[in-house]
Amino acid sequence: MAVNEKSASAFRTISEAADAIGVAQHVLRFWETRFPQLQPLKRGGNRRYYRPSDMALLEMIRSMLHDQGLTIRGAQLALAAKPGKAAAEPAPVLPLVDEPLAVQEAPTAPPAPLFEAAPALVTNVVPAAHLDKLRTIRDRLRLALAA
Repeated sequence: MAVNEKSASAFRTISEAADAIGVAQHVLRFWETRFPQLQPLKRGGNRRYYRPSDMALLEMIRSMLHDQGLTIRGAQLALAAKPGKAAAEPAPVLPLVDEPLAVQEAPTAPPAPLFEAAPALVTNVVPAAHLDKLRTIRDRLRLALAA
């Protein structure tokens, strides 16, 4: 072990934590305001000390936001999916439409090339928790359009 290298169980300062996960210090302070699970120890002068469990949570948050492309809200939902624990994976995602509509008209024009060329731009997925609300909205729209 090098002279400046800390053990895995050592506490980290905000600068050490920021360097370890590859973000700026102000980002860690911002995450503290958005993720209640993240509560580093604060000592004299409001200095932050990150425990190994805090470091694991920071790495998970960084991965969700930077690697997986989740929004802050998406990461919050993923972490809240398992109360008391940080979730390793984001909340399950299900298709928006799980059955075809009862009445469908034949398309009058071929699909736009944008949708064929870049399907990632058009996502038909939502978190499972929102699926029932979306079905209710869809049914209301169907009735309104039929009237």
